[in-house]
Amino acid sequence: MNKNSHSIINAMTIDVEDYFQVSAFESYIPRSLWDSMPCRIESNMDRILDLLDQKRIKATFFTLGWIAERYPQMINRMVDNGHELASHGWGHRRVTELNPTEFREDIHRSKSLLEDISGQAVIGYRAPSFSINSQNLWALDSLAEAGYHYSSSIYPVQHDHYGMPDSPRFAYYPRGENGILEIPVTTVRLWGRNFPAAGGGFFRFWPYILSKWFINRINLSESQAVIFYFHPWEIDAHQPRQSGISLKTRFRHYLNLHRMEERLNALTSDFKWDRVDSVFLSKQV
Repeated sequence: MNKNSHSIINAMTIDVEDYFQVSAFESYIPRSLWDSMPCRIESNMDRILDLLDQKRIKATFFTLGWIAERYPQMINRMVDNGHELASHGWGHRRVTELNPTEFREDIHRSKSLLEDISGQAVIGYRAPSFSINSQNLWALDSLAEAGYHYSSSIYPVQHDHYGMPDSPRFAYYPRGENGILEIPVTTVRLWGRNFPAAGGGFFRFWPYILSKWFINRINLSESQAVIFYFHPWEIDAHQPRQSGISLKTRFRHYLNLHRMEERLNALTSDFKWDRVDSVFLSKQV
């Protein structure tokens, strides 16, 4: 591949979940209250789909079955606009909380619903909170058996909630080439350590110029496509504020929400983007 960042097409991904469904809030907002919470997913998704349409970008949307069941028209708009529909599981339960039987039920249920709504095959999966790690690699076998072709569920970083820092930084086959393809969210290697380089809270925390430098470094120095991710609630600075949460959770969740949309505008102008399946599955890894 030509060593020019402008010739490399990166993968844009969105984890379709609402603000009250994030793992950091699970001890404050039980699932039994989800149906009573004011949902903001539709308006936020409209803004994201409008932005991508304006920039002529196709993306991959890792979508909760819980969301899709309640907002099928939003799913149809996503698919009609040419985006890839992928699974984020059903109700944002981390794989570390599920036994193999529960996990199989979860990934089958979400896949079946998404396919019924969209009329398209769902081949991609991202575990809530990147919760596949060295202790539950059996989940990758279950995904392959269920008909998924790729996962983006193992994050090669050290983090207090997730991470498998010694795992490969770029797309690979954890269970051999007959198994599922794992496509990790992109990290940058500095000072002997992997740092998040493409999305999430770190994209809001670091100045945009640093994120741009990270992506350019990966495109230019390593000739690799980046896989970037964010959530619809991250562009919603006016979402309801949760009381009683810890200072760390408050900092991580609410930091720079008001800057996120501006940064996404810059990001989508500075680099080329496409769906995960187009970037990673159309070529041999």
